[in-house]
Amino acid sequence: MREGSAGARQAAGLAAATTLDVDRSDHARRAWTTEAVRRVRADAHRSADTHLLRFPLPDDWGVDLYLKDESTHPTGSLKHRLARSLFLYALCNGRIAPGRPVIEASSGSTAVSEAYFAALIGVPFIAVVPRTTSRAKQRLIEEQGGRCHLVDSAADVHAAAVRLAAASGGHYMDQFTYAERATDWRGNNSIAESLFHQLDRERHPEPEWIVATAGTGGTSATLARYVRYTMRATRICVADPENSAFFDGWLSGDPGMVRTGGSRIEGIGRPRMEPSFLPDIIDRMMRVPDAASIAALRLLERLTGRRAGGSTGTGLWAALRIAAEMRAAGREGSVATLICDPGDRYLDTYYADSWVAAQGLAVAPYQEALDRLLATGAIPA
Repeated sequence: MREGSAGARQAAGLAAATTLDVDRSDHARRAWTTEAVRRVRADAHRSADTHLLRFPLPDDWGVDLYLKDESTHPTGSLKHRLARSLFLYALCNGRIAPGRPVIEASSGSTAVSEAYFAALIGVPFIAVVPRTTSRAKQRLIEEQGGRCHLVDSAADVHAAAVRLAAASGGHYMDQFTYAERATDWRGNNSIAESLFHQLDRERHPEPEWIVATAGTGGTSATLARYVRYTMRATRICVADPENSAFFDGWLSGDPGMVRTGGSRIEGIGRPRMEPSFLPDIIDRMMRVPDAASIAALRLLERLTGRRAGGSTGTGLWAALRIAAEMRAAGREGSVATLICDPGDRYLDTYYADSWVAAQGLAVAPYQEALDRLLATGAIPA
């Protein structure tokens, strides 16, 4: 009798266990997400790849310098790739909902690109920006369909974005946390895969160095992972502007490194070691003076007719220095870096002598150093 009772209880328990089946399918939400992903991927499919340009180094050096021109994306910067990846990552993780806003702490190119993709899939976009952000920058975001939420200080943007997302039921994209994990660094037309594909018919198809700059750290992480995954010897150098924590944190191994103040080179350089910056896979770092960055971007315009932003100048200075080192060592090969965004956004800053003087920047010595480099191969200090 007791055995029968125990068996009955066991059977009843098993029956109860097998009925715990909860279906939370939301067919309307799933259909919306599918369409949103299609729209974002279709945008990439419609877009031609960005151009790979040659910088005019002396022929007898045997060193080729390439610039991948990311300014030709629909929203005009390297951040178009990042924003696309962030949207796909958030959509496929169920974090973006119809009618709910996407929020980002950015007043620059990332906000412009994210506003574009938010409009593409039909959700509101809010950029949390310091109150001191120029109206010109705010207009770039608004022209893509976004709006700006002003806060009193740059130090407040992250916390304000978190609060705004919680209050609205929206999603805080948080580029500085998710940039390195949102991009498929194994391929899928990442910037790394694209660059190596474009180089494969050049005389030195595997560059000795690729020079990147770091805002989130996502681009340098993608490049460094890809060269390891594809078993290449290419090394990654990150060029960092003044007043950025990345160089000091990489050099010291301190992930908590912070610096006070902000970077004059927009889009790169951070006051803290951001989660998306992966120092362990970076081979070399170079701190570039702000005046050297401006000298390099002005050299680019003088020799090629192309205007670019300050981050391009930072990377170009480092790339030219590496090219001169290779020439001095008698090594032939190639170096690649990026044109990150167009210079027309900076006509009143990096291209304006009055602004440069007001910042106390002495550009002339660096211009002279670059001229000597191209004429004689002299490596600038």
